[in-house]
Parts: sequence; structure tokens; C-alpha cells
Amino acid sequence: MKAQLLTILLLVISNVFMTFAWYGHLKLQSTGLAKNWPLYAVILFSWGVALFEYAFQVPANRIGYVENGGPFTLMQLKVLQEVITLTVFTVIALFMFQGEKLQWNHLAAFGCLILAVWFVFMPTGK
Repeated sequence: MKAQLLTILLLVISNVFMTFAWYGHLKLQSTGLAKNWPLYAVILFSWGVALFEYAFQVPANRIGYVENGGPFTLMQLKVLQEVITLTVFTVIALFMFQGEKLQWNHLAAFGCLILAVWFVFMPTGK
């Protein structure tokens, strides 16, 4: 249970950094802080933030992977990663980008993600 929770916690932290690396520069631009940055500066900024993403992502996968003594198969890790990515992104987008609204089709997509988690964790009969 400890490895499960640690893996999930590290994935959440990793995805906070990932979301800021991928989309944070857009907020910096809209506030005027990075409005005139050349593209290479934006890329370097994002890489700098993404370094912290990898600092949490890699240990999460190592700790969580079944062949390293963790509780998750490779497919389970990937589906967890995607669900966490979209959940973290949604929360950050709703708070940072006030124009973004959660709509019915987004909720339907989350329902599909829940089904994906259910399917990937279903026993296969092996």
C-alpha cells in the first residue's frame, strides 16, 4: 500500500510541474511577464520546469513498476499517469485560466477515464 500511495503522490507532484512547464508560460505571457520573450527563452523556461517533473516522474515509475517490486504493471502505470495528468491539468486550468469552464463533455470524458482505470485494473484470468 505504501508503494501505491507514494507512486500516486509522486505522479501528482510530477504532473503539477508538467502542467506548469507546458502551459505556465501562457499565463506568464497573458500577465505580461513573458510577453516579449523569444520562443527559445520560453522553451528554456519550460525545460527548466520540466526538469522537476522528471525528478518526480522517474522515481514514481521505478517505485510503482511491478518488476521493481511495485504494485503496478506498465499498462496500469500509464493509465494512472494519464488520469492524473488530466485531473491535475483540469484543476490548474480552472484556477489559472479563468476563461476555461468545465462542461458536460469534459465530465463525460472523465467518466471514460474512470472506465479506463477500471478496465486496466480488471483481473485478466491469468
